[in-house]
Amino acid sequence: MDGTTRNPADPAHSADRFATRPAAPGLINWDLAAATAARLTPAGPLLSGRQIGLAVEELRILADRSVPHVHDITRLEAARDLRDSQVLIVDRASWAKANTQSFEVLLQPALQKLAAKQATMSPSSAAVGGTITGAQLGAVLAFLSSKVLGQYDPFAAMASPGSAGFAGGRLLLVAPNIISVERELNVEPADFRLWVCLHEQTHRVQFAAAPWLRHHMLSEIEKLSGLLMNDAENMGDRIASAARALAAGKSPARSDGPSRGGVLDLLQDPEEKAALSHLTAVMSLLEGHASVVMDAVDARIVPSVVTIRQRFNSRGKDRGAIEKFLRNVLGLDAKMRQYSDGARFVRAVVAGVGMEGFNRVWEGAGHLPTEAEIHAPRQWIERMGL
Repeated sequence: MDGTTRNPADPAHSADRFATRPAAPGLINWDLAAATAARLTPAGPLLSGRQIGLAVEELRILADRSVPHVHDITRLEAARDLRDSQVLIVDRASWAKANTQSFEVLLQPALQKLAAKQATMSPSSAAVGGTITGAQLGAVLAFLSSKVLGQYDPFAAMASPGSAGFAGGRLLLVAPNIISVERELNVEPADFRLWVCLHEQTHRVQFAAAPWLRHHMLSEIEKLSGLLMNDAENMGDRIASAARALAAGKSPARSDGPSRGGVLDLLQDPEEKAALSHLTAVMSLLEGHASVVMDAVDARIVPSVVTIRQRFNSRGKDRGAIEKFLRNVLGLDAKMRQYSDGARFVRAVVAGVGMEGFNRVWEGAGHLPTEAEIHAPRQWIERMGL
């Protein structure tokens, strides 16, 4: 749906150490995952070729136009030059394929550990397992492909070392979903599209302002997946327990506080919880910061922004039972809590020490807030000596 000669699933070059590792063959059939997602992806809104072309062109223009606004609000100098990454306007199937490539990068360490544990498995058994897993992943991506408006993928370049052009990530704007939601909300298309672009471009600026963040997140994901693979033998029992709890209409019981939602409740080991806690804090920071940028936009930038906020925030009240179940399994509602928790942290810090003080968070991994600090911003301010 990009309408250009660029392939939205072709990431850029990187010499990153994660990209040079040999893949773990057979454990997940990535091609089948992409094909399954493309086959199962729900049809988007009916559009003529001309409508598609106009929507693609407008989204590309608004994506560019949103960057100076992000700079004005965040005061991050990285917003002045984003040439290491790219913006692509894609359809649902292209979004799903792009995510299979990024998942392959993210899951590579875990798959290698799992392959070592299953060294005695016959090639035919491994192929069957990879086919099943690939089909399951494709079904999940098909469900998600109709829900995502946009996504900044910082790991894109690592999926295909040797591709020329971009050393950083890629911003994917999913045109059919943006159009579907703007029609559902009955809002001004140009205003809604700019509003979405402001959020997604903020993520792009975050990783440009903190070039170390991509590698830090990969290392933390590798650590967490390594812990999970060390207990792979019990994972089946844990998944079954979670499924029984979800089927009963509740999240798996936890003794240490509220449920995180979905598959995240499978983590029981203290070290696993600590690793997840750090990633949760990072994601809350990134999502909350982008939400604050969106909320800082006024009618001078997006004339109908008040109407858009009101109608967008009221969505989801009429979801069907199946979608609610899937959102619970996948932890999507937990992600929505990351938006609100992170936004409260960012607002509190900015109110206390200003935007310049808050921007110290991008200086290094030691400046990232802990999950406890996300809920108690004053602790982060004091730790930073602000």
